Amino acid sequence: MQFDFASYRLAAAAALALLVAIYIGWSAYSNTGLPAGIVSGNGRIEAVEIDIATKIAGRIREILVDEGDFVTAGQVLARMDTDALQAQRRQAEAQLRRALIGVDTANSLVAQRDAEQRAAVAVVAQREAELDAAERKLARSEVLAKQDNVSQQVLDNDRASAQSAKAAVAAAEAQRAAAEAGIGAAKASVVDAEAAVEAARAAIDNLTVEIEDSTLKAPRDGRVQYRVAQPGEVLSAGGRVLNLVDLGDVYMTFFLPTAEAGRVAIGADVRLVLDAAPQYVIPAKATFVADVAQFTPKTVETEEERQKLMFRIKAHIPKELLKKHIEHVKTGLPGMAYLRLDPNVDWPKSLSDNLVQ
Repeated sequence: MQFDFASYRLAAAAALALLVAIYIGWSAYSNTGLPAGIVSGNGRIEAVEIDIATKIAGRIREILVDEGDFVTAGQVLARMDTDALQAQRRQAEAQLRRALIGVDTANSLVAQRDAEQRAAVAVVAQREAELDAAERKLARSEVLAKQDNVSQQVLDNDRASAQSAKAAVAAAEAQRAAAEAGIGAAKASVVDAEAAVEAARAAIDNLTVEIEDSTLKAPRDGRVQYRVAQPGEVLSAGGRVLNLVDLGDVYMTFFLPTAEAGRVAIGADVRLVLDAAPQYVIPAKATFVADVAQFTPKTVETEEERQKLMFRIKAHIPKELLKKHIEHVKTGLPGMAYLRLDPNVDWPKSLSDNLVQ
């Protein structure tokens, strides 16, 4: 059998052409039809979730909203039972009144001690005057006694009077010192009574805050996603009552490979198309690019392996747009995110028509 080299070359060329046609067909089938500079990734609509929880332990008295309800910032969502807190506040208010009376009593005591101190000073002055008179009389008696003009008995009596006057002065000075010490103690009792007043007021303020915090309010606009607890349940501190979705902070999370994620600029234009409403195109902006890959091979040694790294991207929907269509905003919906890497590239017709505004 003779080998036909020309026929072999013809068959090889035909096989190569077939492979090229298969590759082109596969490429055409797998190509999203996006121009260069626009990339895409699968994602899901998400929003910031907020847990409405109790600050202190207690029983739920009532819940005023249900799942799916839209709420506004400051709206009352639930109330906790505050009977025990109200009773504690009344007790603290009674302690405040008692402390205020204690301040008045302590101030009266200070005034009393001041009066006693002034009286003691006057007594000291009186006793000193009496001592001075007794000493002068004794001096005259001593002179007269030398001249035998007074009896020894008179001299002895004058000496005794002088000694008694000295003792009276010492006693008066001791009484004055005691009165001054009493003033210090009375002023200390005033400080203690005023501290009791401040403590009572602080207790009232603290209980008032806890009572106010027992009325659970929406921190921002949103929608009730779950009722985690029910009226009548007793929760510990931090126990969740409701779960809200902040419809003013809605975004899609999607992933791009290394080569594309590295070219994403914060603020780049994004178009979102949801599976539930493919006829609408939602504008968004890239607001976050992860600095760490989410899907990483066990070993990253070659360029080919590094290209397999996937980075998380966030695209936020404008708040003004969310406010206009808040009734239709739903989280958890899957879809596609199309990101424009090159701002000079025009969006294809499929992503520019039916743009939600």
